[in-house]
Amino acid sequence: MELKEFKITVLPLRAKLLNYARKLTDEPEDAEDAVQEVLLKLWNKRLELEQYRSIEAFAMTLTHNICIDMWRCKRNDNLSLDIVQAASPTGTPERLLEIKDEIRLMHEIIHSLPNLQRTIMQMKDIEGYETDDRRNHGMRTGSHPQQSVKSPEESERRLPANHTRKKRKEK
Repeated sequence: MELKEFKITVLPLRAKLLNYARKLTDEPEDAEDAVQEVLLKLWNKRLELEQYRSIEAFAMTLTHNICIDMWRCKRNDNLSLDIVQAASPTGTPERLLEIKDEIRLMHEIIHSLPNLQRTIMQMKDIEGYETDDRRNHGMRTGSHPQQSVKSPEESERRLPANHTRKKRKEK
């Protein structure tokens, strides 16, 4: 598909995609971002578009999936470590104070990370996503291979010397 044909076939769908994205997102800017991403994906797949029965349906599906991914990312950004923590701690008051300090310290470390590293760390260490799962959710793990490894180790280096990271139990 050439540029002229793309303009004739795909660009008229922009208004419809934008209206649909606005219904699925909270912010108009997010809807714009989603439609821009859809148009970019359609442009990158322009040579394969002729195999689809309906380019409009394909574009709407892309818009839906991108908006859902944006919603999930925003929802996950709002989760606190207190909510994610599996079991409530029990023990002596000293141990409870230590745990509270560790949680506060982890909050500080996580919030000091760049947004991409914070998202990767949350997906990997808190939600348990593997590299392929993160790639399926739009994370570019292949283009930045050290990114997914960097944040947990960097965070661990920021811990005081008397704190050690406990290994998670394998299921």
